[in-house]
Amino acid sequence: MTSLKETDLYPPVKAWLQLRGYEVKAEIGLADVVAYRSGADPIVVELKTSFSLTLLQQAVDRQSVTDAVYVAVPRWKGRASWKAFKGNVGLCRRLGIGVMSVRVIDGTVEVHADPLPYRTRKSKRRKTQLLSAFSRLEGDPNVGGTKGARMTVYRQDALRCANYLNVNGATKGADVAKATGISKATTLMRKNHYGWFEKVDNGVYMLSDIGVSALSEHTG
Repeated sequence: MTSLKETDLYPPVKAWLQLRGYEVKAEIGLADVVAYRSGADPIVVELKTSFSLTLLQQAVDRQSVTDAVYVAVPRWKGRASWKAFKGNVGLCRRLGIGVMSVRVIDGTVEVHADPLPYRTRKSKRRKTQLLSAFSRLEGDPNVGGTKGARMTVYRQDALRCANYLNVNGATKGADVAKATGISKATTLMRKNHYGWFEKVDNGVYMLSDIGVSALSEHTG
């Protein structure tokens, strides 16, 4: 099977623009495609066989000529490709760049984003969660940018519960909560996300063998 070329994208994109009343020409100056009709700003379309930093850089550069800049890429295949494509569409929205996909086999062109000014919608809930996690995390136990295991507020709370049980033995969750200041200690030990705790009676927990090992790793 012959690999797809940028020139394969041009006929469908040209036809799509012509149906909307534009005169279309390829390779005008630095632009792959230019479409124009009287009384409207020109449309510039950059063609690529896949998303890349180069494609985005070219599209941003064309914004010095017109606000109506699109990128056109082949339609994705498979769930993983769709996920990557969707992420790139989101990035293009933030840059004010339009996105087209082209199904070359039948010439179908689909617009996934128009080149419009973008304003990020802030999430008050996510901001609150971020600041809460920041204030509750003791010290600065992580290295920024790490891709390995990291210390979270939840893990710190679990370690504090484990330390308490290690010293005091089996204890009621309510007493652990009072002694450690972790209000949800009972729930944390009941859910037992790390496997560190064992329930020995109603609301009473002790440290498991896994918990003992984990604690020694953190304190050793």
